[in-house]
Amino acid sequence: MITSASPKDFPWKRSRFGFAAFFFLSLVTAFFLLRLVLFVQFGSPRQVSAGTMAHIFLTGFHADFLVALMTTLPLLFWFAVVRDRAFGRPWQKILLTAGCWLFWTVQVFLLFTEYYFFDEFKSRFNTVAVDYLLYPTEVFGNIRESYPLNTVVAVCGVAGLAWVLGAFWYFRQMWFQPTSRASRFLHLGMAVIFCVLLLPTVNLTGTRFSSNRTLNEIANNGSISFIAAFWTRDLDYTAFYRTLPRDEAYARVRKLLTAPNATFVGDRYSIRRKISGDPGRPRLNVVILLEESLGSEFWGSLGRPGPSLTPEMDKLAVEEGLFFTNIYACGNRTVRGFEGVLSSFPPLPGDSIVKRDRSENVESIARVLKREGYDTVFFYGGRGLFDGMRSYAVRNGWDRFIEQKDFPHLTFTTIWGVCDEDTYARAIQEFRALALTGRPFLGTIMSVSNHKPYTYPRGRIPEDPDKPRRTREKAVKYSDWCLGRFFDMAKKEPFWTNTVFVVVADHGARVYGSQDIPIFSYEIPWVILGPAVVKKPRQIGMLGNSLDVSPTLLGLIGRPYETLFFGRDLLKDPPDAARALLNHNRDIGMFSQDRMVVLGLQKVVEFYQGDPKVAELKPVKQATPPFLELEQNATAIYQVADDLYMHRLYRIDGMPEGVGASMREAATNSP
Repeated sequence: MITSASPKDFPWKRSRFGFAAFFFLSLVTAFFLLRLVLFVQFGSPRQVSAGTMAHIFLTGFHADFLVALMTTLPLLFWFAVVRDRAFGRPWQKILLTAGCWLFWTVQVFLLFTEYYFFDEFKSRFNTVAVDYLLYPTEVFGNIRESYPLNTVVAVCGVAGLAWVLGAFWYFRQMWFQPTSRASRFLHLGMAVIFCVLLLPTVNLTGTRFSSNRTLNEIANNGSISFIAAFWTRDLDYTAFYRTLPRDEAYARVRKLLTAPNATFVGDRYSIRRKISGDPGRPRLNVVILLEESLGSEFWGSLGRPGPSLTPEMDKLAVEEGLFFTNIYACGNRTVRGFEGVLSSFPPLPGDSIVKRDRSENVESIARVLKREGYDTVFFYGGRGLFDGMRSYAVRNGWDRFIEQKDFPHLTFTTIWGVCDEDTYARAIQEFRALALTGRPFLGTIMSVSNHKPYTYPRGRIPEDPDKPRRTREKAVKYSDWCLGRFFDMAKKEPFWTNTVFVVVADHGARVYGSQDIPIFSYEIPWVILGPAVVKKPRQIGMLGNSLDVSPTLLGLIGRPYETLFFGRDLLKDPPDAARALLNHNRDIGMFSQDRMVVLGLQKVVEFYQGDPKVAELKPVKQATPPFLELEQNATAIYQVADDLYMHRLYRIDGMPEGVGASMREAATNSP
């Protein structure tokens, strides 16, 4: 044991504060190495200039330095409050050693997680990561089944142990070095002051030094990105995004929603309108199949190079359907598909309305059809708790919600729920029973099989799910097989002749592209089938969006109805007004006539131009009048959508005609 205490015996670099400095530098190094790997893997380094590369790593170092310093503060606090005579005791050594091993094991695991997350979403931790933490059953089960979790955890544990052994050997003298109370609190205080000074210099809402979104994400820090995503889940829209005077915003939206068969029935602060139709037309049954991640990139009929992964749907779409070939999802999450397809509602920044707290009574296609006397049922192969799907459905027009626990006999399940073939078979049974009542019905089905871990029952398609490995391509082929089987069964049922069937993806499979909103990866298929409305197959190339599904479907049925929907009837509305509303993380935007405007936090605006079917859109530095008009229209749409939602006015049931300023004031003042 050391019995004397001199500066020579105990240099600062071997002290507890040297240990803290090593801890801090280790974090900075780990963050740098992750950024380097992301840059090499996803940043196309050969196409990046030296100046841009320097900007990426210097910007990243700035953020990493702050995060590492703040992470080190608890350690410095511990060193400050523990007195010398207690610091070297066995329980102190055991506690600090175990704590550091656990911390570094978790930290290395988070680095692995962030890499895999970036591989999937081309983004640092964002709102998806925040949402996933709320549903550990599905998410951790998915991780366990999709990745070599045991191997990764073992590697993380070994890495944590290696850090602990190296650090505690090098700083073995720190247990015996005396430190004054003033010195301990001085080191802590200096670290706190540095944090306070650095915090305002770091953009907590992300980096925007480049027009390439992927490079901006690489320059960001995962912890900062996660905190920003959590903070902006339910932000005040008008405080962070561009707005117009209310009169102008509503006037623009009413103009954008003008259609030959639409009549506005509210005052200037309402978008409620009556859609004309023939009340003598039959009330056709409606079946909507929302397909998990079934982007256009898999469809041979939509230009996939090489063999198609969707031969069943290709055949149905081309030979029997109304096939919409220029459609874009409004986001990259299932809940965005819900609000777009089923509620025809713009994808506001932050959480989808499916998950928000003012969605107990929002307009939906189920509400429209309920007013027409329809029975409604929703099928989901997973747990309805996930993403608030059940809550949204049962509060907004669906009579029943059939989920995983309601399937007594299962062929196959994954962590996400019942395989598609079981869900579709149950739906056919329910539709058969509903048809016998003589009342029209709406059936909505959300699939789950085309999702990691990409596994399915053997024998359905030639490919073995596990050999040589599980891939999305095989899961897509299985999903397509299930759809083909569903329609084979449906065609044998009496309700086939008086039912409209809609197949549409909730979103694309993966996020890729350099724009703030990577529209290229948002393209999705949309097919309408059924002899009641499809007299001959046809392909429609007009630009469309998830929001247009319900208005177009109701237009095909042809009966009059009232609506608040933001979408358009692509078969009747003027083609020159075609548009797509889009969301990615905290960015929102609108695409129309080969132009895209992106509205970001802190009232940032970006412009892009090009055809996403041909190449990635290119940034536009000087906005011309058409771009500025597009910006004003997009601003108006999102502002009005937020206004209606926040005041609980995106509804028709229970609201009288002519809702105006007085009703809005009452809604605003209500708790």
